[in-house]
Amino acid sequence: MYAVFKRELFSFLSSMVAYITIAIFLLVSGLLLWFFPGTSILDYGYAELGGFFSLVPYLFMFLIPAITMRSFAEERREGTFELLITRPIRIWQITVAKYLASLVLVLFGLIPTLIYYYSVSKLGFPEGNIDSGSVIGSYIGLFLLGAAFTSIGIFSSALTKNQVIAFVICAALCAFSYLGFDYTSEIAAFQPIAGGIANLGINEHYTAISRGVLDTRDLIYFVTFSVLFLLITKLIIGGKR
Repeated sequence: MYAVFKRELFSFLSSMVAYITIAIFLLVSGLLLWFFPGTSILDYGYAELGGFFSLVPYLFMFLIPAITMRSFAEERREGTFELLITRPIRIWQITVAKYLASLVLVLFGLIPTLIYYYSVSKLGFPEGNIDSGSVIGSYIGLFLLGAAFTSIGIFSSALTKNQVIAFVICAALCAFSYLGFDYTSEIAAFQPIAGGIANLGINEHYTAISRGVLDTRDLIYFVTFSVLFLLITKLIIGGKR
């Protein structure tokens, strides 16, 4: 499994796609955080990163599909998929290895944003006047959100050999899993069970973790969500095998 993980990660890092994708993510998030009216932290008048953490999930809906779309789709397009699945390695190991490689790239994209926390902390009055607990919780929430979206991306890439189609499927599923249940719960016919429907969506659990309170139920939700999509991916790859 490590060999597949290493091959996948180095394949990402040896191409410009990963660097360009992460650079665009950092550029857009930086512009939204510091310069764009309405989202700029300089307009708030107080030191906090709530706006940043509310914007990143929407950026993830494009960043993560761009990272994961090639995972299985490119293998099938180049004809190396058959070689991969005939190796003496289990299907679940291939799936997990590709998932972890993509998740590492997502983490690479998140780490540079820590400079935002440092900058805002320095700008606070007095210096360091920022809710660090909430920031830590939000970063944990972002990582778990990235893990969930990455599992969707791996699943989407396993469905087709066309990377563009994999990107579109992943972006659509990420948007629905994050916002779809919230919108559905607002429909009048579903009001009696609105709370239960909203609880099925990612946004409900991500928002809870972003408050700085780590609830076991939220952690279990994200782990279950990711594992479910990886299991489905394994079944798809196993069927093609």
